[in-house]
Amino acid sequence: MIQYLDNIHHKDSKNFFLIAGPCIIEGEDMALRIAEKVISITDKYNIPYIFKGSFKKANRSRVDSFTTIGEEKSLEILRKVGETFNIPTTTDIHENEHAALAAQYVDVLQIPAFLVRQTDLLVAAAETGKCVSLKKGQFLSPESMKFAVQKITDSNNQKVAIIERGNSFGYTDLIVDYRGIPTMRQYAPVILDVTHSLQQPNQSSGVTGGRPDLIETVAKAGIAVGADGIFIETHPTPETALSDGANMLRLDLLEDLLQKLTRIRESIL
Repeated sequence: MIQYLDNIHHKDSKNFFLIAGPCIIEGEDMALRIAEKVISITDKYNIPYIFKGSFKKANRSRVDSFTTIGEEKSLEILRKVGETFNIPTTTDIHENEHAALAAQYVDVLQIPAFLVRQTDLLVAAAETGKCVSLKKGQFLSPESMKFAVQKITDSNNQKVAIIERGNSFGYTDLIVDYRGIPTMRQYAPVILDVTHSLQQPNQSSGVTGGRPDLIETVAKAGIAVGADGIFIETHPTPETALSDGANMLRLDLLEDLLQKLTRIRESIL
């Protein structure tokens, strides 16, 4: 996927690429500060970087959960991040109409895991001509993602990647089957979504839990088995984040992790 992004840095470094940012756009200043910090680290380790932030959260446990500071306002912030630092940006879309809307502001359209079988949504994303990343449903086998990829390529768009984000494991946990990464790499580049793989959904409180203490473990394993990219949601203070704080990585811990992952990547090339 990254070969299609003209504004990505370190494209030829042979390192894994990183998708990182807050779960949801909370404001312009925070988005710019997170992007600036991540860029300083990825430049140091020659890691291609795509900034991520949701412009709206549609899949929430409760009706009173935070969803957006404003759709167009959030998209404008994503555009500003991309233009300020000359980096690609990505956001998730949930409705067919969101594809053309978000494509005006970002470089990569992300399809959420629960929606990856929605043919019309995938076709709408593909037809924008933007890169499309497909989150594997928690309920799908790695082999089934072949058909999701085909929906993009059959729509005359070759710019597609798969994001692994764990499989349902009982009612309130997820587990990553690392055998799926080499399987799915037969169909498209594969990105391991580390932080969402550590979610603990369906908690009795109606607020998703998580295991951020295992972020390093899961990320190291993903790089070791050949993931092309890593997806990490990060925030200066996850405990105050408006969405998914329970499984995010604190921003000041990111450099140590990326340094370790870079060393693993170098050892397997």
